[in-house]
Amino acid sequence: QVQLVESGGGLVEAGGSLRLSCTASKRIFSSYAMGWFRQAPGKEREFVAAISWSGSNTYYADSVKGRFTISRDNAKNTGYLQMNSLKPEDTAVYYCAAPYTTTRANEYDVWGQGTQVTVSS
Repeated sequence: QVQLVESGGGLVEAGGSLRLSCTASKRIFSSYAMGWFRQAPGKEREFVAAISWSGSNTYYADSVKGRFTISRDNAKNTGYLQMNSLKPEDTAVYYCAAPYTTTRANEYDVWGQGTQVTVSS
């Protein structure tokens, strides 16, 4: 089974930017759609963005539309989440998941371990 590893999280001031990466262990990743989710303390895991296997279709939660951009490089087995104009409410652990583009977390089969993003005000 493919394994996913996120990286790129950290502490940033409000208005700043971060780019998260999600690297897969197998080439088969290039045939998977993928999604990004986040979970803040005491809250449910929520959908952030998703991208089709080819990269031609992308989907965003209303809360991040216009600020976040999802992309992928299948040659590198890696997906990305570029996060701009960050807000304190974006603070959460961010997870990548495969192999679908659904907004429902319980429909994904594979998850990474998560990377912490903290936005200070």
